[in-house]
Amino acid sequence: MKLPLSYYSQQDVLFLARDLLGKVLFTEINGERTAGIIVETEAYNGIQDKASHAYGGRRTNRTETLYGQGGISYVYLCYGIHHLFNVVTSVENDPHAVLIRAVEPLIGKEIMETRRNIPASKSAITSGPGSVAKALGINKSFNKKELDGSEIWIEDHGIRYHDEEIITSPRIGVAYAQEDALLPWRFFVKGNPYVSKPKQ
Repeated sequence: MKLPLSYYSQQDVLFLARDLLGKVLFTEINGERTAGIIVETEAYNGIQDKASHAYGGRRTNRTETLYGQGGISYVYLCYGIHHLFNVVTSVENDPHAVLIRAVEPLIGKEIMETRRNIPASKSAITSGPGSVAKALGINKSFNKKELDGSEIWIEDHGIRYHDEEIITSPRIGVAYAQEDALLPWRFFVKGNPYVSKPKQ
């Protein structure tokens, strides 16, 4: 079942970042459908979060998407090479987002193999946010798309994880966020091989 747009208007971004674990992210591009089970997320808590692109109420062409009503995608280019896919949450002008950091391949594994040039048996195929976007065919053209459409959407397949199966840790790659870099706002499924590994 496709998650309704109302699901994303929940104003507690930490609740959503955790609740999205086990949900299934789909894309359909030129008739090619791919999907993966979300196994790792990070929460970005709007204007008060030093790690957020909207920290301090920053509004630019790039961040404007974050200020929309929850239920749209925020896709941006990182280091000029990786596209990163975020779910915009909460209500208009409250720029919360959840970064999808890893998925477990579910549908269209052969398509993912071609896009990533990696066999689906290797967890690196969808481990890390850049890999997720590439495997699912998500690029800049997906920015601002509604998440209940026919190109990108999220479904509830009844996959649930118990509290002891979910690990929280500080987010990855946000050292610039000073004390906010230490917040335990990364959520992942314990022992899942697709969860990204922080660079040592």
